[in-house]
Amino acid sequence: MTTVRLNSADPVSFDTDALIVGFRSGPEGPRPAKGAESLDAAFGGRLAASLTAIGFSGKPGELAKVPVFGALAAPLLVAVGLGDSADAEALRRAAGAAVRSLAGTARAALVLPTESAEEAEAVALGALLGAYGFSRYRTNGESKEPVGDLTVLSSDGSDEIAGRATVLAESVTLVRDLVNTPPSDLWPAKFAEIAEQRGGEAGLTVEVLDDKQLKDGGYGGLIGVGQGSANPPRLVRLSYSHPEATKTLAFVGKGITFDSGGLSLKPSASMDWMKSDMGGAGAVLGALIGIARLAPQVNVVGYLCLAENLPSGTAQRPSDVIHSYSGKTVEVLDTDAEGRLVLMDGIARAAEDSPDLIVDVATLTGAQIVALGWRTAGVMANDDAVRELVVEVAGAAGEGAWGMPLPEELRKGLDSPIADIANLQPERWGSMLAAGIFLKEFVPDGVRWAHIDMAGPAFNKGEPHGYTPKGGTGAITRTLIGLAERHASI
Repeated sequence: MTTVRLNSADPVSFDTDALIVGFRSGPEGPRPAKGAESLDAAFGGRLAASLTAIGFSGKPGELAKVPVFGALAAPLLVAVGLGDSADAEALRRAAGAAVRSLAGTARAALVLPTESAEEAEAVALGALLGAYGFSRYRTNGESKEPVGDLTVLSSDGSDEIAGRATVLAESVTLVRDLVNTPPSDLWPAKFAEIAEQRGGEAGLTVEVLDDKQLKDGGYGGLIGVGQGSANPPRLVRLSYSHPEATKTLAFVGKGITFDSGGLSLKPSASMDWMKSDMGGAGAVLGALIGIARLAPQVNVVGYLCLAENLPSGTAQRPSDVIHSYSGKTVEVLDTDAEGRLVLMDGIARAAEDSPDLIVDVATLTGAQIVALGWRTAGVMANDDAVRELVVEVAGAAGEGAWGMPLPEELRKGLDSPIADIANLQPERWGSMLAAGIFLKEFVPDGVRWAHIDMAGPAFNKGEPHGYTPKGGTGAITRTLIGLAERHASI
């Protein structure tokens, strides 16, 4: 397991296997970033010129590995570009990219700008997130182990900074591991078991409703989605309480442990990564554990809406009508629009906790990817200030998010001739927004609510970048933790 610490030692003489050094870009070529001046002096002021000679310019995320020939205690220098300026997210990405490039190396130290506690935490967190690896199922030994020992060389050697970065990274790592786990090893009851164990270890109160309790309780969405699978659904409630809290937040996560589309079967090309369809529930679990460890002055409840959406002789059919937990009836026009069906039950149940804010998070629509791409989540809300708050907190955490509207005219497309509402509008246009409008129907009047659609950001199908690995990303976990901390300060 990778660890990080802060140390104020001189980077020239620091004993490590690789030294990661930040460089700015500029019209005259790369130049050492703040904190790396002594390193350039150790090379006789020729380090930047040497990097220029091999084509390194210092642009964001650019990497170059340079042997030091005894100029430093470390045998290898890794130059990482920061561009002409670097905010906290740029530092996180630079640290992550550099550490990721050193897989198979035992120790590494980072010399990046850390003039503030925020910058030091960003470097530590980016390094930890970049050190992620998932090799649980590899037997050939080809994958290299991530860097195990990380040191951030900083004048501020605060253990508190390293501790907070570790909590955030471990929360994200849990989510990444869950998303990467094959559905054969992560069905609803197993997910609930993990939540009970990990949540209990963190001091959370955990309650699990099984399929019989869900049916008796009127959770028609969860039962309907899960009834085609041999692995029945679960609803997990996690609770963190602070004795001096005056605010309560509720997080609701979509947890479809595998989504075949049900009888409205997906094409195979859209199905091979549907193990990630529980990323919302994963983010809620990871966030609640992180919140419990950081102990902000706020109360938080989390709901994991867990089901497996499969076709069978017992699966729900297009044109079925289900009775939701709120009492509203829903005509199921498409069984592949299942995430909103489990979330509607979770949202209605969460409202009974009298929260100051409900936030649901889900890999909900392919339309989110069409509209915003793979790295930017869509945020909708029944309150403009809430929507902007979520976007702001996500941005501060380094998680891309963009505010989206809930146009009133799209509601008519969800009308059903036989039920209170249909789960899908017949037209493709604006379908990410229509899904948000559907969920809004299950939020009681007067309750502030936001919906985060992260279908793309939850799973990286492309190459690794910055501190983001291929596969599960752990997206939105840090945003939820940030929302809890922001409400603790209100």
